[in-house]
Amino acid sequence: MNQYIKRKLGFAYSLLFLVSVTYAQRVTTYTSHDGAFWQKGQTAMQNKAAAEPVIAVDGTEQGVAFKAWGTCFNELDWDALNLLDRRTQEQVMSRLFDPQGDIKFTRGRLTMNANDYSRAWYSCSEVSGDLENKYFNIEHDKQNVIGLIRSALAYNEGMTFFMSPWSPPAWMKINQDYPVLSSKYNTQSPQKDYLLYADTKNKKVDADEMKLTGDRSGVFPRRLASQNYFIQDERYLQSYAEQFCKFIDLYAEQGIKIDKVMYQNEAYSYTPYPGCAWTAEGTIRFNRDYLAPALKKHHPEVELYLGTFNTNRQDYIEKILSDKGLLQVIKGFGAQWECRQCLPELMKLYPQLHFIGTESECGNGSMDWKAGEHTFFLISDYLGCGCDEYYIWNFLLPDNGISSWGWTQNALIQVDSKTRTVRYTPEFFALKHFSNLVSPGTHIVGYSGRDKDVHVSQDSKIPVVVFRKNEGKRRTYIVTAGNFTDTERTITVKIENKYLNMNVTAHSFNTYEVK
Repeated sequence: MNQYIKRKLGFAYSLLFLVSVTYAQRVTTYTSHDGAFWQKGQTAMQNKAAAEPVIAVDGTEQGVAFKAWGTCFNELDWDALNLLDRRTQEQVMSRLFDPQGDIKFTRGRLTMNANDYSRAWYSCSEVSGDLENKYFNIEHDKQNVIGLIRSALAYNEGMTFFMSPWSPPAWMKINQDYPVLSSKYNTQSPQKDYLLYADTKNKKVDADEMKLTGDRSGVFPRRLASQNYFIQDERYLQSYAEQFCKFIDLYAEQGIKIDKVMYQNEAYSYTPYPGCAWTAEGTIRFNRDYLAPALKKHHPEVELYLGTFNTNRQDYIEKILSDKGLLQVIKGFGAQWECRQCLPELMKLYPQLHFIGTESECGNGSMDWKAGEHTFFLISDYLGCGCDEYYIWNFLLPDNGISSWGWTQNALIQVDSKTRTVRYTPEFFALKHFSNLVSPGTHIVGYSGRDKDVHVSQDSKIPVVVFRKNEGKRRTYIVTAGNFTDTERTITVKIENKYLNMNVTAHSFNTYEVK
């Protein structure tokens, strides 16, 4: 080979190397502010840090493999969807569920029987004493929420689901009614409220205990239920376990695959809407001795997770998980609300379990930027702590999102019931800053967002999460950063031998895709 050809080849190889290096350092940015969402731009990796790195990754971290983004399917979401014309319906569902859409949901959460965003109380078993489940059915669901699920499946037929009840059928409970506590929004007699603590001298329940606005500071709940609201009779426990299996069967007939169940939504919320209080002993007994064996017999392919837990009373959670028989039959743990505070410690204590964030906090119907910031933090914290699935609560509600039980809550998309138009709320974009690029199989490899010296952390003002995608020999990094302060901040993340220097403006959501 003559010197001329050698020089030409050498130049070509150098050029290819430079192109490869340049491509490997390309950074696409996505930024959102209130009223200006998902603004695309470009930046570059640097050789020097502009600030002390809050996270440093070198490409060898194993991290946690993320599995899925999910949302709940409720009747009031279905009603909101039906306010819209066909074209808008298709746009909404495409942006949420299409694999090429904005959010890219692949999982759904279902309720057996009514929940607090059903129109009214109902159950799949309305015949009192039907312990053989002869009359158990999902006819109500076929006329309502299953229509919503099919609308989602039209855009992603591979979607799978997990299920948890809010309340058992009323006739299977000691109070013979759907709530735990009486209120002006239900028909339960206040005379039954003492059942919660089995205390005839102190019938009052703390009026602030179940507030859903702001932070419920301190220990939650302040008083634990002293008895199970589900009747602890072997026949009832067995019948109820069989209802889970029948529900899975009947939904499968509708083309809806349930692959995971949890025994109860928020056993520590003592609610005026559908709910059920359980003690630690009752929780262990039902899951270990009835629900797990029923699933093993009828649906061995369905995983049993323990949840959903919404308490920060970690000693009580550990009391339940200390049962070795229970630990042998559960695959994972579902956390929401205050239980998020316990996640780092629980993950250390029970590394064999998968942990998931089962429900974003519902807000107060404001659907504003502040609510979006809180959701951005929640997603950062659940994933940063190591949860491998994350679920939104309502994705579509009208007006101020009021429920049948008188509470207003947020949604990703707000429907104006008068004009029948939609507004994509800041929470929609808070989620998009994660879900649009963080796909199943992406590894969570770094997090800065908690005070490591404080067991119960407060909301971070600058949460940062680092994700890594392995695509053949190429590694792509995704960095999310929220700035909830009133000033611009410079945040640095070290990625292998380079630095991502992020100038994050006040009150912004930011995503960086490093290729």
